[in-house]
Amino acid sequence: MVKTILTLSFLLFTICGYAQNTIGLTAYTADSENGYTLFSPNQSNDVFLIDNCGQLVHSWTTNVRPGLSCYLLENGNLLRTRKIVQPYFNGGGVGGGLEIIDWDSNVLWSYDLADSLQCQHHDVEILPNGNILVIAWDSYTEEQQIQGGRILPKEFLWAEKIVELEPNFDTGGAEIVWEWKVWDHMIQDADASLDDFGIVSEHPELIDINYDGIINQSPDWLHFNSLDYNEDLDQIVISVHHSSEIWIIDHSTTTEEAAGHSGGLSGKGGDLLYRWGNPVAYQQGISIDQKLFKQHDAYWISDSLVHGGMIMFFNNQRFSPLEASSVDVIEPPLNGDGSYALDGGAYLPESYHWSYVAENQTDFYSQRISGAQRLTNGNTLICEGGNGRLFEVDIDGNTVWEYINPVAQGEILTQGDVPIGNNVFRVYRYPADYPAFQDKLLEPQGYIEEGSDFDCELFSDVAVVDQKDDWELFPNPTAALLNLSGLDDLNLFRLELLDLSGKLLYSETPSDYGDGYTINLASLSPGLYFNRLHSEVGVSSRKFIKQ
Repeated sequence: MVKTILTLSFLLFTICGYAQNTIGLTAYTADSENGYTLFSPNQSNDVFLIDNCGQLVHSWTTNVRPGLSCYLLENGNLLRTRKIVQPYFNGGGVGGGLEIIDWDSNVLWSYDLADSLQCQHHDVEILPNGNILVIAWDSYTEEQQIQGGRILPKEFLWAEKIVELEPNFDTGGAEIVWEWKVWDHMIQDADASLDDFGIVSEHPELIDINYDGIINQSPDWLHFNSLDYNEDLDQIVISVHHSSEIWIIDHSTTTEEAAGHSGGLSGKGGDLLYRWGNPVAYQQGISIDQKLFKQHDAYWISDSLVHGGMIMFFNNQRFSPLEASSVDVIEPPLNGDGSYALDGGAYLPESYHWSYVAENQTDFYSQRISGAQRLTNGNTLICEGGNGRLFEVDIDGNTVWEYINPVAQGEILTQGDVPIGNNVFRVYRYPADYPAFQDKLLEPQGYIEEGSDFDCELFSDVAVVDQKDDWELFPNPTAALLNLSGLDDLNLFRLELLDLSGKLLYSETPSDYGDGYTINLASLSPGLYFNRLHSEVGVSSRKFIKQ
């Protein structure tokens, strides 16, 4: 007999609060999404994976500081950027190198994109085909800037480009298979004798080479700080820090088409398909129309999640009237032909679809770095990066989990310390069933910080799927031995023990079990557990209590 899926919710506590803690876990409720949180402190060579109690379950050790971004791939490897010391580029977020390391911190692939003309920085994105999108500075001389119509040229100007790398794990190299450059899509209204002269306000698809050219004295003109790929649209969204905008470009082009103004699914080549946040950047609107202020981490929310298909970003609000950060979501409206809608020359929408702000707005502020992630339960995981504060809020803005990075300036802190220099670029929560964790032992290893000693129990909804209802386990509760009976018709091929959080504690392939099987639980701590069987008829689970 096949039973329907039954979800059992076990609310152990309403809320766990650790107000006395200055670092590590400071708040945890049952409304937090169960999973494992990955973060890479900016000033540390190590990468950490913690459970919802703030306990370390895994870490990776490297010999170099991050170039900010770090992602856990489905195969259990880390895709990471790394900082390379070189004399040409020294802007914020500088990296220069990429690497893929395995679960045991072994380097499987390493590639440098750093020379006198270009340098990787900030972010990368893994594509479904295994290729990697990379943000890189793209350097231009004073003479090249003059030919481009730059009013106040510098000795060097760092424009931006995005390259797609195809890694070669045999040679350790990579091939650039696609490239898009800002320099191919510029406009200016200062010198009519140049090819890129035009009326800026009439061409929102092009980038004004002189916007922010007087105010910004750094060679880092635009300062891309994130990118995200949408497979359904075959488009890329970019966070452009210095112009306080997000841009969308077409990835379906060839490299040749990406350098021009036609081709690809959009028919527009490499021109901007959409831009939002600061219409002043393309001479539409006035300062009051600006909605983004030095934002980070723009990305499409997965279609399966709350606000799916919309774009979320961390709005730092630096140099805004309030200087209090927010996490915002917008829904870019589309025309019938799939193009993005304009209203009077400026891109819609006029306002955010959803926002998170602190109850006391100025209590939440990071003037740089930072990010946010929409979770499967509708909550949002936020990285207040400048303060090393990682926290989760529900859809109504209530904090349901909070953690303060205990690694500052490369050193492990002690509970009670006031953290300084514990910056975190971004944070990610991976669900307990994420493919990377298959067959991985994720046992709590204690707290990263020194001196923490408090009780915490994981909250979880555990799905119990019964495909056959005539096998039994007894005695229940049990002090030591747990007997399973009624197994003869199952053709059992795997037996598992899980704790309340859904964490796999034990797995084996039993042999010669006949109708029954006995498990010795003498070493298991008292508590509620699940016994899960994998067989020809499906997956079947039973709960039991260990006394």
